[in-house]
Amino acid sequence: MKLQGKVWKFGDNVDTDLIIPARFLNVWDKDELARNCFADLRPDFIHTIRPGDVIVAGENFGCGSSREHAPLAIKSAGISGIIAKSFARIFYRNAFNVGLPILECKEASASVEEGNRVSINLATGEIVNLDTGEEFLARPIPDFMRDIVEAGGLVEYVKKKGLAEQAI
Repeated sequence: MKLQGKVWKFGDNVDTDLIIPARFLNVWDKDELARNCFADLRPDFIHTIRPGDVIVAGENFGCGSSREHAPLAIKSAGISGIIAKSFARIFYRNAFNVGLPILECKEASASVEEGNRVSINLATGEIVNLDTGEEFLARPIPDFMRDIVEAGGLVEYVKKKGLAEQAI
């Protein structure tokens, strides 16, 4: 699975309240979550991104409360993946649960600038800055987690594998 898109850069400690403010936590409509993604941090975010774009962030991306709304809002907005120095552990798992691929790569996070275009190979962990030619290597996403992403998230993965029927 390969991703390619324009980079939107964020700093360290971007918490889930900045990703999707608490006043939208009673919303489960994906389109409404997308419209309000980064509403307080970057009010024009949803109007400036394009499907397939990528977020590149600093340390501890997705810290704060454990709301699944945060990665769901990002994915629903059309972001194809996130590269960060590090992720909050609950955000990390929630991202895969909703089918949003994420990679940890300190070097890419430090070097890639907003507006650059990147290519990401999820199987190998290779990240290429298409504007500068720089190449970075993140730890690849394990096969079973890539399968979850490719299925569209954990619920769809379970349905596809017929695991729900086995549990009954």
